[in-house]
Amino acid sequence: MPLFSLEDLEAAHTTVKQFVPETPCYAWPLLKERSGVDVFVKHENHTPTGSFKARGGFTYVDALMKSAQKPTGLVTATRGNHGQSVALGASRNGVPSYIVVPDGNSLEKNAAMRAFGANVIIAGKDFDESRVVAQQLQEKHGYHMVPPFHENIVKGVSTYALELYRAVADLDVVYVPIGMGSGICSLITVRDLLGLKTKIIGVTAKNAAAFALSFKAGKAIQTDTANTFADGMACRDPQAQPLEIILKGAEDVVSVSEAQIAEAMAAYYKDTHNLAEGAGAASLAGLMANKHNLQGKRAGVILTGGNIDLTTFLSVMNTHLQATGELAPA
Repeated sequence: MPLFSLEDLEAAHTTVKQFVPETPCYAWPLLKERSGVDVFVKHENHTPTGSFKARGGFTYVDALMKSAQKPTGLVTATRGNHGQSVALGASRNGVPSYIVVPDGNSLEKNAAMRAFGANVIIAGKDFDESRVVAQQLQEKHGYHMVPPFHENIVKGVSTYALELYRAVADLDVVYVPIGMGSGICSLITVRDLLGLKTKIIGVTAKNAAAFALSFKAGKAIQTDTANTFADGMACRDPQAQPLEIILKGAEDVVSVSEAQIAEAMAAYYKDTHNLAEGAGAASLAGLMANKHNLQGKRAGVILTGGNIDLTTFLSVMNTHLQATGELAPA
């Protein structure tokens, strides 16, 4: 049974459009030359928070504020994009938000969350430890815990899937990065609601391959670490609900290396002059790794966000250009 109906999704789209105008979907000719594939890029880096997450957090908080009991505060854990959406939704409704991020988190994402009104708390060595701290804050202060995955979050995120499927007819396949699963689950859910046959392929980082391992095993597989510069995919503990949807509805879940992600980031910059964060470029990396099997196909990729620290972007690009011989070693 789907998480929601098409009617519910249309209503959510009306709500989301108050804040997130429909994002473009472009078929860049240089990307086609590079890959040999008719590839359509859904530009979720063009939302007001620079990420697809804006849709989910906005929808979740909107539904929460319409419920019988208004929260005294919101708390959640994030690597940045989810936190920005929650902070924005909270501030628009006059509710304080407390966002827990791991030590060493993106300074620029932290700054963006504060600018949207969040109280940023640095605690934990990675996202999964930060999530435990957020739960403790919820229990201590009675704040409402905003989960990384929820029906209303997926419903909000699914508005980009609805836009994509309606903008580009007869997509054979869509590649999408997996963090906590809302993006891929939205594409699966909306595909099924519309009765389409598009194959959905999830992409993880090899250094954070919990969902890829879980897909192949048919059950949740945790990893000890998730050390990738593509912090939007740095999950080591797949949750049951998104994994169930992925197991039933995805064609495959593949993993790409840090070098492949960097190559895709460079391709986006060279071919489209768009800045993609690591997770945002992962879907293109997955497509490029499988381009020989996609000739003659119409493929979609989700550029999920462009929120990457300048120093990280320059470091990743410097390493990539030296490895490809485009830049002499310093």
